[in-house]
Amino acid sequence: MSFIRITKQFSFETGHALYGYDGKCKNVHGHSYKLSVTVIGKPISDTTNVKFGMVIDFSDLKKIVKEEIVDVFDHATVFNKNTPHVELAKELQERDHNVLLVDYQPTSEMMVIDFAKKIKKRLPEHIALHSLKLQETDTSFAEWYDYDNI
Repeated sequence: MSFIRITKQFSFETGHALYGYDGKCKNVHGHSYKLSVTVIGKPISDTTNVKFGMVIDFSDLKKIVKEEIVDVFDHATVFNKNTPHVELAKELQERDHNVLLVDYQPTSEMMVIDFAKKIKKRLPEHIALHSLKLQETDTSFAEWYDYDNI
C-alpha cells in the first residue's frame, strides 16, 4: 500500500511580543495564525475496520491539534518566560487574561518547532508528522519538515 499525506488546516488568534527585537514586533501585537498539519502513513487496509481506507480520520487529527495547539494558543498572549515581559504577563494574568509563558522567543519559527513536538507525541504509532506550515500573515510563514529534522 502506498504512503499518503493528508493535511488539515486550523486557525487561531494569538498575541505576542518579541523581547529585544529591533522593530515593531517588540510591541505586544497579534496575528490570525493559520496552521496546516500534514501527516503521512498508509491507508488502513483492514476491511473490517470502520476507518478502512483512511490514513487517519480527520476528526482524530483535529482532536489532537485542537487540544495541543488551538485550545491553548487561541486568544492567548505568548511571552518568553525569561524576559522582562514576565511582569506584564503577571499583570495580565491578574486581570484574568490568558497568558502563556514559553521557554523560547515566540516567533513563528520557534512556535512551529514547539507545535511539532506536541503533535508528534500524540500521533498513533503508524502515523508520522510530515510537515507543519504556520502562517503569521498572508505573506509570511514558517515551515517545519520531519525529514529536515532527522
